[in-house]
Amino acid sequence: MRRSLLALVSLISLTACSGGSSGTTSETPSTDVGSSEAPAETTTTLATPTSIVAPYTSEIYSDPAHWTCRPDMTDTCDDDTSVTMINADGTTEVATFTPDPDAPVDCFYAYPTASEDSTMNSDLIAGREKEVVYQQVARLSSVCRMFAPTYRSVTLAGLFNPPAGVDRASAWMIPFEDIKDAWNHYLANDNQGRGVILLGHSQGTGQLIRLLKEVIDPSEAQRSVLISAIMLGGAVAVPEGEDVGAAMQNIPLCRSNEQTGCIITYASFRDTAPPPANAYFGKPGGMGEPSPEGEMAGCTNPAALSGGTGVLKSAFVTADWALADGNSTAMITTPFMGFPDLLEAECIYANGFSYLEVHTNADSTDARADSFKGDLSPEWGTHAVDWEIASLSILDVVKEEIAAWKTTH
Repeated sequence: MRRSLLALVSLISLTACSGGSSGTTSETPSTDVGSSEAPAETTTTLATPTSIVAPYTSEIYSDPAHWTCRPDMTDTCDDDTSVTMINADGTTEVATFTPDPDAPVDCFYAYPTASEDSTMNSDLIAGREKEVVYQQVARLSSVCRMFAPTYRSVTLAGLFNPPAGVDRASAWMIPFEDIKDAWNHYLANDNQGRGVILLGHSQGTGQLIRLLKEVIDPSEAQRSVLISAIMLGGAVAVPEGEDVGAAMQNIPLCRSNEQTGCIITYASFRDTAPPPANAYFGKPGGMGEPSPEGEMAGCTNPAALSGGTGVLKSAFVTADWALADGNSTAMITTPFMGFPDLLEAECIYANGFSYLEVHTNADSTDARADSFKGDLSPEWGTHAVDWEIASLSILDVVKEEIAAWKTTH
């Protein structure tokens, strides 16, 4: 249930973040972070870049200790992410993934709310954040160099019991300032003109939507290195029936696995529990708010980007709450487990909500569980497992995007 709480917080924090997204950012934030961990072991040195932007050095992110993952460190993105796939007949097979510090493209990830610090904003020491990074995106280190900045997110305490006298609006500016600072430092010092995939969930998605809208989308140079932006558990506003406009003027939704320079985004709900009228996701207006006139939340199905129904390839944490009936975890020794053909999904637009509808192909006679866990309440849908339900499908799409990118760059 601890992860359920974190997922709930991620949901609330995303909405609060999106509500304060206007305005410009300040100069590089100061580093009032208190004590810090020793930097992770450095194993390689990244090459001097040929940058697409002007020189820029961050006071914070020039220090490797303030990155949860970097390709020149040994960190959580190097940990084992192998998956035991459980077939309907009870047979299993193991898929393994090897991090590639020399991968041809990069990933830049903003995690959801995870900090248990007692302050309004977290410090720059990754704690629970490492666990979330590992669970959601570490596997992608097998195809891209992973850059995951540790940023001063709004914390659990900041959401539920903010200290007296704290300026909440200013506190919500800090996460975006950090993500923008980290992005600018990455572009100037690490990118080297390489293709890059943005990754995010919930509060992290809120920061990346704003980064795209204010920084990347208006810049031809920055758009030129964008392979895709995969931002789950949030809402990228588009005009009704269109793939571009509203939030982004130049970057459209992805409609094929070979398309680049585009966005993959969704909020997930079960087909048996569609969004209620007060649902927190599926509209660009935020928690329970109406959508702006003529706008809807973009939805792209990673198992069928061109539309229709597709089979999701999932990977759930073995020791956590992947199986609703828990009947198979004892035989699984890998950190993750998956279920071929168990879940199907389709993007749905109904009753003003746009969302990824997830169907479970339950069969009480086969060896697998008949459902998965991840529900928090009807208003939240399956937000807690937005990444897990499609993590291997997303990996497949990323591989095809990278292949397409390499043919033209």
